[in-house]
Amino acid sequence: MTLAPTPATEPATIPAMHGIVRLQDWGVISAQGEEAAAFLHGQLTQDFILQRDAEARLAAYCTPKGRMLFSAIGVRRDGEVLLCAPRERIAPTVKRLSMFVLRAKVRLSDASQQWALWGAAGDAVPVALPPAVWSVWREGDRTWVRLPPGAGVPRALLIQPASAPAPEGPALAPAHWQWLAVMSGVAHITDPVVEAFVPQMINYESVGGVHFKKGCYPGQEVVARSQFRGTLKRRGYLVHADGPLAAGQEVFHAADPEQPAGLVVQAAPHPVAGWDAIVSLQISAADGQPLTAGGPDGVPVRLQALPYELLQDI
Repeated sequence: MTLAPTPATEPATIPAMHGIVRLQDWGVISAQGEEAAAFLHGQLTQDFILQRDAEARLAAYCTPKGRMLFSAIGVRRDGEVLLCAPRERIAPTVKRLSMFVLRAKVRLSDASQQWALWGAAGDAVPVALPPAVWSVWREGDRTWVRLPPGAGVPRALLIQPASAPAPEGPALAPAHWQWLAVMSGVAHITDPVVEAFVPQMINYESVGGVHFKKGCYPGQEVVARSQFRGTLKRRGYLVHADGPLAAGQEVFHAADPEQPAGLVVQAAPHPVAGWDAIVSLQISAADGQPLTAGGPDGVPVRLQALPYELLQDI
């Protein structure tokens, strides 16, 4: 199904978005030790053993039933693996992962106070950063990661020591960064949606978040079955609404007002008017009939085009 962007999100209506913003709502998990990569490899949906220093990994941590507890962007630095993620999920994930360390030679810690995370958009993204999504460029103590663009605007994540001076560049409004993140179509797990999704329900297999040829990890059988046996009934979609949207809101289809057809994963105000969101929606509900968020009589939402193709065969 091909979807056209709503008029509210046409590029001509959006102000230029260039600059730097401190990501105060994100934190870092540090995995140190000679078996750090092997440990994460056995716990997350990505291949950390073959990860190179020049590439980042988008990954999820799932329950044995394949439901996402945590999502992160992982980078290697000086023998350490740093997992960058929404701050509210850092402490619970360190606690849970630590239960499975056992004799593995790895030390897990909340390193959010040692590292500062910044977002860069537009012209603030370094020219030296390779153009491929999830590529890495190091500039002294700074580690830059190329993120998927949002609304056509280049984006990057900067990881640097908390004691380092702020990067140079014009200030970018946090709300604009949040909107660009939504428009990238790549969602991250926060408290309202913990255990709500198998990775494919928010398109993680199509944005580099799942490696299907690696070994086992919690929930691996469920994730693989969803991919290869045709059991997946939900997908991630972009939507626009005239009123506020929030993570955890239920989405309803006009044909069945008694049961929710989806869930808002991540939302942000549009820079001109309304709100945009990533929703996990029943595929059958993306049929052009009216959708609402928050209840059958809630805020009307309109489907938009995803900025990437969904992978049909891995």
